[in-house]
Amino acid sequence: MKKIKTAGRPVLGALRPLAAFEVLYKMGAVILFVPLLLGSSALVMRLNGLAYLTHENIRAFLTSPLTVLAFGMCLLLGAAYELVDICAVLFALDQAALGRTVTAGQILRFALGGAARALRPRAIPLAAAALLLLPAVHGGCILGFFATVSVPGPIADYLRAKPLLPELVTAAGLLMTAAGLWLLYAFPCLVLEGGPARKSAAALIKGHRGRDMGAFLGVQAVCAALGVALLLAVVAAAGLVGRLLTAAFRLDWLGPFAVWLATVLTLWLIASLAVPVGYGSLGVLYLRRRAAGGQPLPCPAAPAPCRLSSVPRRDKLIKALAACAVAAGSLAIFLMLCTGAINPDVEYLHTMEITAHRGASAFFPENTMAAFVGANDLGADWIELDVQQCRDGQLVVAHDANLKRTTGVNVNVWELTYPQIAALDAGSAFGPEYAGEPIPLLADVLAFARDSGVKLNIELKPTGHETDLEKSVVDAIRQAELEDACVVTSQVYQVLKDLKAYDENITTVYVMRLAYGSIDRLSAADHFSVDAKSVTRALVSRVHNAGKQLYAWTVNTRKSINNMIDLGVDNIITDDVDLAKQCVYESRYSGLVEDYIQLIQ
Repeated sequence: MKKIKTAGRPVLGALRPLAAFEVLYKMGAVILFVPLLLGSSALVMRLNGLAYLTHENIRAFLTSPLTVLAFGMCLLLGAAYELVDICAVLFALDQAALGRTVTAGQILRFALGGAARALRPRAIPLAAAALLLLPAVHGGCILGFFATVSVPGPIADYLRAKPLLPELVTAAGLLMTAAGLWLLYAFPCLVLEGGPARKSAAALIKGHRGRDMGAFLGVQAVCAALGVALLLAVVAAAGLVGRLLTAAFRLDWLGPFAVWLATVLTLWLIASLAVPVGYGSLGVLYLRRRAAGGQPLPCPAAPAPCRLSSVPRRDKLIKALAACAVAAGSLAIFLMLCTGAINPDVEYLHTMEITAHRGASAFFPENTMAAFVGANDLGADWIELDVQQCRDGQLVVAHDANLKRTTGVNVNVWELTYPQIAALDAGSAFGPEYAGEPIPLLADVLAFARDSGVKLNIELKPTGHETDLEKSVVDAIRQAELEDACVVTSQVYQVLKDLKAYDENITTVYVMRLAYGSIDRLSAADHFSVDAKSVTRALVSRVHNAGKQLYAWTVNTRKSINNMIDLGVDNIITDDVDLAKQCVYESRYSGLVEDYIQLIQ
C-alpha cells in the first residue's frame, strides 16, 4: 500500500516543472514551426507550378512526388515533436514519484535524449506504439473542433459525396488506438527503463490488460467530456460578453467575433493540454502498476541542472524575459493568422476581407469623409471610393459624373473647379444631420488612410474630359507612401493598361459586371472585382488558380453575403459593413454553437 501511495504522488510533484516546460515548449514550437510550415507549403506549391490551391487542383497537388516528400518530412518532424513532449511528461512524473526535484531545463534535456533513443531503428516500433495512442489522447480536441467549428462548404460537399469516408477515417483511428493499447506500457518502459522494453511491458500488463486499457480509455473519455464542457462554457460566456459589447458599441459583428475568438483560444488550450494530460495518465498507470506488482520505480539519471546565470535574480530575470519573448512571438503569429497576414494561398482557408462600398454608405452619405470615418469605425478592412478629375485637374471623390443625385445641383464634375465643388452640399440628400458635408479630395482620403491604417480601393471614373488621370492618381498614392495599402480599379481595361505602363508595381483590379471565359488572361489586371450575380464556384477557382483574387460587389443581404462566403471570394464589397462582418464571423463556427448561444440568452 505504501508503494502504491508513493507511486500516486507524481501528478502534484510534477505540476510546476512540467507546466513551465510545456509553456515554453509549446510556445517555442509555435514560433518555430508555424512560419516553417507556411513557408514550406508555399515553396512546395511554387515548385509544383501552382499559385493557389483549389478543389480543382488539390488532387494533383497532393499526389505530386514533391508534396508526398514534403508531407513525409512534416510527418517525421511532427512525430519527433510529439515524442519529445511524451518523454518529458513521463520523465517528470517518474522523478516526482521518486521525490526528486527537477527543472524545466532538465526535463527538456532528458526528453530530447529519450526521443533520440526512441527513433533508433530497433525502438521505432515502440515509438510508433506511443504515437498510435494520439487519436485517443486528442479525442477531446477533435470532438470540440467538430462541435464548434464550421466545416467549409466545399469540404462538407466532398464528405457528403463520399458517404463512407468519415466511417473509414473513424475506423482507422480506432485501429490505431487498439494497436497502441495492446502495447500500452511499451513506450514508458523504453524511455524510463531502457533495455528489453517490450518484454518488460508485456510482463507488467500481463493479467491486467483489460483493466488498464479500460482505465486509460476512461480517463480520455472524461477528458473529452470536460473539453467539450469547457468549450460550451467559454462559448456561453463569450456570447454574453459579445451581446453586451454589441449593445454598448452598436456593432453587430462584435458578438460573433467574441465567440469565434473564444472558440479558437479554447481549442488551442485543449490541444496544448492533450499530450500532457493523456500521456500523464498513462505514466501514472504505469507507475502504479509497477508499485502494485512490488517492482521498484524506474530511476533514470536526471541531467545536471543548467543555469542561465550564477546570480539567482539575474537568472530569474533572464527566464522571465525569455518567457515574455516567446509569449509575444506566439501572440504575434496568432494575430497574423487571424488577420490573414501569413495565411497560405489555399482556397476556403484564407481570411475574407470586407470593403465598405463608397464608405459606410448604408449609414452615411456616400463618398464623403463621414462615410469613410464611419467605415473605419465599423471595422472595414478596405474603403472603396470613386475618383474623377475636375476642371482644374484636382482629383475629387465622386461616383456620378453629374452631381445632381448627391448634391441637388445639375452640373458635371469636369465643368467645375474644386473650390466650386467644395462649396456644394453632399450630405443633405442623405439626411439633414449631414447638411454641409463636402465632396473630398483624393488627397484628403489618402491622408485619412495613412493615419487610420485602413486600405483603399480607388476606382477611376474616366469621363473623357480628364488629362493624365492615371498618372495623377498613381503620383498621389506615391506621395502618400501608400502603394502597399491601395489598389486602383476601373471598369475600363485600357485604364488598367495605362496604369501598368506608368507603374508596373501598382496593384490593379478590373471591375466587371459580367465575367465569362478566361478572364485570368487579362494581364493588366492583378485581381478582379465582379458583380456578385456573375460569381460562380468555377470562376473563383479559375481566378485563384491564376494566383489572383476575386472581389464580389455589391453584396448587401445576409443571403447574398453568405453565398459569397460559401463560394470563397476574397473580398466582399458592401454598403453594410456591420452585417458583412457579422456573417463572416458567424461562418467560422457551427450552427450548434449559434443555437447554444441563442438558448442560453
